[in-house]
Amino acid sequence: MKLIALSTMIIDHYGAIFQPSEMTFRMIGRLAFPIYCFLLVEGFLHTSNVKKYASRLFAFAVISELPFDYAFYGGLHWGHQNIFFTLFIGLVAMYFIDREDVQENATPLIAVGAAAAATFLATDYSFIGIIYILVFYYSRNLPAIRRMSLVAGMVFLTNLVSTGWIQQYSLLSLPILLTYNNKPGPRIKPLQYAFYWAYPLHLALFAAIKLGYVNL
Repeated sequence: MKLIALSTMIIDHYGAIFQPSEMTFRMIGRLAFPIYCFLLVEGFLHTSNVKKYASRLFAFAVISELPFDYAFYGGLHWGHQNIFFTLFIGLVAMYFIDREDVQENATPLIAVGAAAAATFLATDYSFIGIIYILVFYYSRNLPAIRRMSLVAGMVFLTNLVSTGWIQQYSLLSLPILLTYNNKPGPRIKPLQYAFYWAYPLHLALFAAIKLGYVNL
């Protein structure tokens, strides 16, 4: 599942950076983010130390920002932050919502606050990303088919009112998520970090190609 998310994301980024008029790359790329949101929620539910998990996401958000800026904008750009920041905000939101000492009527404020933070910081997918993450989180205890049906409805409506038509292709990721067996993958540290490092490294390569430092 991580490989599908990673490969479709790289295809999407290639299209956005090098062939922005070719929508096929972007359509394929729409599969990536819902899978990453799903994996974030599963990671939150299975992690033994959510603070280390959050620290890791934030560290890679910082590491990835320069490659992200140079790959997409050719230089420093403060108007759009990379997806690790969105995932970090979503994880923090789940952490506070899940705390036993947080009153239930405060959870909507946490959700709205997370969406506002993502919007203010202009993170990738903005508040839409937070909605995706929290829909997966709140539906976590439903049977798989009911869960994905609910997610499909919420994602469709969110896309309908806030993004272009192409984002509806993200719904194609949900049948893939139905194959999940509710078990975490192998906890092999080098492999886990390889998936983290793949994000800034492929962006750094794309930036180098775009700026003419690497010729292929």
